[in-house]
Amino acid sequence: MNGAVNEICFRLRLLLEEAVKRNLTEGILLSGGLDTSVLAVTASKFGSLKAFTAALQGAPAPDVEYAALVADHLKLKHFIHYFDKGELYDAIQRVVKVVRSFDPMEIRNSVTIHVGLRAAGKEGLSSVMTGDGCDELFAGYSFLFDLEKEKLEIELQKLWDIMSFSSIPLGKALGIEVRLPYLDPDLKSFAMNLDSQYKIQSERGRVWGKWILRKAFEGILPEEVVWRVKTPVEQGSGTTTLPSLFSQEISDVEFEEKRSKYLEKDRVTIRDKEQLFYYDIYRSVIGVPHPINPKGKRCPQCNSNVAEKATYCRTCGAYPI
Repeated sequence: MNGAVNEICFRLRLLLEEAVKRNLTEGILLSGGLDTSVLAVTASKFGSLKAFTAALQGAPAPDVEYAALVADHLKLKHFIHYFDKGELYDAIQRVVKVVRSFDPMEIRNSVTIHVGLRAAGKEGLSSVMTGDGCDELFAGYSFLFDLEKEKLEIELQKLWDIMSFSSIPLGKALGIEVRLPYLDPDLKSFAMNLDSQYKIQSERGRVWGKWILRKAFEGILPEEVVWRVKTPVEQGSGTTTLPSLFSQEISDVEFEEKRSKYLEKDRVTIRDKEQLFYYDIYRSVIGVPHPINPKGKRCPQCNSNVAEKATYCRTCGAYPI
């Protein structure tokens, strides 16, 4: 690495240490991805840490292997919790109520977070760290990779303006404080002001997001973790299989009948069987979506209010709007 990169990496590691110390907890939700692994290796300098990994029973869940690798590397006490269909359905009910959404992607991700937090709570933990915010601050999302510099910085600013994380309300509902070291003010300011050329770069024959974070922890974390391709929570935990599950659970006849009913009565567009399952719960515990501000911008698929510049509906997941 050249001198400038070395200096940035050194500064980044120092800021991460300070951020983790200010947000130190007994536990961490560990996916074995770069974001949580960096927090784990940093936090392990300051005391013992319990790591929690959740995965859907019987589904491909690569997070388990990577998290176990990191936990073994750091000698962490590692709890792997496989949740079955019964626990899944219970978690979905709770998640829909807390996050007030029937967006399939949101629910798939948040179910895993809820299960992991609940496992931490059962071990007596009252606070847990998560890696939320890293992808937004250090350009971890693949849709950013091909953008010209000016456009990239505009899109990053949009992400920073709207970023919010379900882990916080999910933890609150369980009586667990969720701490997000990446959003520590000093680290957040550093990341926002860092030239985007250090966030996305090509190496090893492909384009990488969070490039500077990877370089900062080369030789500190296992190579396969440092250079692990970003894996969404749903893919890493196995909940990406839920569309297939609900496709089998709900008949075509039931789907068509309810889809027509909800479109006519609620003015809600149901896109698939998985979303129908979540909307049934949403409708029963929260009610039919409606605009709080009748004059504000509305989602064309569920009639909820959305921000004026929003291209995505947090309530139903409609995109683009």
